[in-house]
Formats: sequence, C-alpha cells, structure tokens
Amino acid sequence: MMIPLRVQSLAKTFTMHLRDGVILPVVDNVNFEVAAGECVVLGGPSGAGKSSILKMVYGNYGVDAGHIWLTHDGDEVDLATADPRLVLTLRRDTIAYVSQFLRTVPRVSALDVVAEPLVIRGADKAEAHDRARMLLAQLNLPERLWSLPPATFSGGEQQRVNIARGFITDHKVLLLDEPTASLDATNRAVVVAMIARKKAEGTALLGIFHDEDVRSQVADRVVDVTTFAPRIAA
Repeated sequence: MMIPLRVQSLAKTFTMHLRDGVILPVVDNVNFEVAAGECVVLGGPSGAGKSSILKMVYGNYGVDAGHIWLTHDGDEVDLATADPRLVLTLRRDTIAYVSQFLRTVPRVSALDVVAEPLVIRGADKAEAHDRARMLLAQLNLPERLWSLPPATFSGGEQQRVNIARGFITDHKVLLLDEPTASLDATNRAVVVAMIARKKAEGTALLGIFHDEDVRSQVADRVVDVTTFAPRIAA
C-alpha cells in the first residue's frame, strides 16, 4: 500500500537579498512519512523550521533539494518538482491546507468561502452549501455571520471559517498549521473531534500544534524538527 505522504531528503535555505545575498539555512535532510489514518505533528521550538516544512509540502515554498511524494490517482507524484498546473491539481484533489490565516475575498460570504473547495471539484453548489452549513454550525459560528464576508470577523471566527474550508473535502492529505491557536476551549474540543474523524476516514494529517493539550490528544507521532537543523561549516 502506498503512503499518502513521504518527505525525502528535503532541504531549504533562504537568500536574504536585502543583506547582500546572505544565505540562511533552514532545514536539511528532512525525512518522514505520514500513513493513512495517522496524525504526525512537527515538534520543536519557534524558528526550527516547522512552518517552512509545511509550506514546502503544500508547494508554497520551493525546495533546494529532496522530494515530496504524494499518492495521487494511484501513483506517486513529486510535488517538489511538479509544474504549477500539476500543483493546482494536487491541491484540488489530493492535499488540503488549514493555515493560520484566512485569506478572504471582499464581498464573498463565509458560506461561499467554505463551500468553494467542493464547488471547484464539481460538486453541486446546493449540496456544497449544505455541507458548509453543517461544518459552520458544528464549529459554533453564529448563523447570522454565514452570509457575511469574513474579512471583518474576529480572529477566532475567521479561523473557524478556515477550518471548515479545509475539512469540507475528502482530500487524502490534510496539513494543519496551528488550527486551534485562536479558539476557545469549546471549539478546540470540536476541532480535536474533527481530526479524530478524519483519521478514522483514512486521511493522512501533518500538523503543527503549540497547544500541548491538543497535541497530546491528536498526535500519533511527533517528528522533532531540530534533528533536521542544517550543519554550519566551521
């Protein structure tokens, strides 16, 4: 059986163009995999490279070396070398991402923001809206907000829209970047239950959780990112 997500020998540096091209090493020789029905958490202190790894796995950051193997339509595809059109296809069908920040479009309602990933995949709009309503209700977002653009929502309200949008599809790989950071205890518990349901459905989850209580509830394994610290030449 193929593993939904395999990261192999991944390396990343940043070039500081405003500082005379100084090269800033981030991570090197990153290796791990995430099985179906498993939640793997990236652990380590702030600045260790956790978010950079997550952004490389989603294709937001380019990689300097290595591979990001995704199981897509029965084959393994290397997202690290995929062209932009294929990356968009992988995001539509295979890999979803709940970031820390909701990127909203003016005048688009919260309901449409959440339903969009299903509509893009060809789902009936009415059915997509029904699914979106169910998730927003589950996340305790007041119904009076559903028809409004999320740009003026509070941080916690925006994050609930963001979570609903990421969880609405049946993508085989789901990335979670601090999904509970802006939530109260009640909604943190809701998200923990939603993650458990995704695991039961066979989704491979890779996440960052600084909340130790949430991390202990959802993590099957913790990958210590400090083990991927680049070697600095003497």
